[in-house]
Amino acid sequence: MKRLTVHASREYDVLVGRDLLNRAGDLAREALKKSGGRVMLVSEDRVAPLYLERATESFSAAGFSVFTYVFEAGESSKNMNTLAGLLNRMAEVPMTRSDFVVALGGGVVGDLAGFAASVYARGIRFVQIPTTLLAMVDASVGGKTAVDLPAGKNMAGTFWQPSLVICDLDLLDTLPGETFRCGVAEIIKYAFIGDRELYDHLCQSLTDHLEWIVARSVADKRDLVEADERDTGARQLLNLGHTIGHAVERCSDFRIPHGDAVAIGMHRITSAAVKKGRCDRNVLVCLDALLDRYGLPKSAGFDADSLTQAALGDKKRQGDSITLVLPCGMCKSERMAVPVGELRDWIAAGGDAEE
Repeated sequence: MKRLTVHASREYDVLVGRDLLNRAGDLAREALKKSGGRVMLVSEDRVAPLYLERATESFSAAGFSVFTYVFEAGESSKNMNTLAGLLNRMAEVPMTRSDFVVALGGGVVGDLAGFAASVYARGIRFVQIPTTLLAMVDASVGGKTAVDLPAGKNMAGTFWQPSLVICDLDLLDTLPGETFRCGVAEIIKYAFIGDRELYDHLCQSLTDHLEWIVARSVADKRDLVEADERDTGARQLLNLGHTIGHAVERCSDFRIPHGDAVAIGMHRITSAAVKKGRCDRNVLVCLDALLDRYGLPKSAGFDADSLTQAALGDKKRQGDSITLVLPCGMCKSERMAVPVGELRDWIAAGGDAEE
């Protein structure tokens, strides 16, 4: 098992290994320095049949009283109504400020459960047990919580760091292939932000070095979170591919999953950067080779006008500008503030070959 410590407004460990779900109760008791009390286990209806019983048994055996809240799977559930349902369930128990929430699921579960923990009783602790590769390497670490609004993805949320993250690689065994590849997209992102060693491992084999690759991705995110917890500077590099990716998700009514959308966004912004002379074409060649290797898409068929309109609601917009993350070399990226009026030109430049 690998242990990585995140030094943020709340210091916590991220554990990466196997057979950790069965030990989750004891691990949480140790991390939170707490014996007894109430736990709200939050999950969704695809994960719950697989792992909720084992999780409940683990926390019960560790001395906690376990309560559950299960909602319908999918991005469409990450809304204020589901949040209100969870908060009301917590109040009915009732949960107190000495109790904690456990998120058992992918990014949607983690975002929503973390948000609920951050606002219930003005903030109680929570533990992340991500069940997807994407959530392990991205959503579970860093303290961003959110729900979607009609105006855009993750538009209502808080910064609220977890008290522990448990990444049990055994839970990935039940993932459908298309869901697993969504996590690979985020790992590729870390490589092209600035991790050449990670890129080299991805060119060889992901599954043969899975524990190392997951831990390395977590370390890459940890370093940026520690440098810029509130996402006003260096942490924004984590948005490589995300401005266009979020627009792709929205244009598809979220039928295109997050990882696939990020892959499309990375390809398109890299293509634009090449066309505008911001990076060498070899960067795009290497990126596309990895996307192809892991079966990730490079286009979705949406035109520049539709994507631009969707992207204008991006939360990274500040007044009349929006920050784009651009590859500027092999495994090297940079931030650039672009006037809103120039956003369509950037999006169109990355898709001329497709449209």
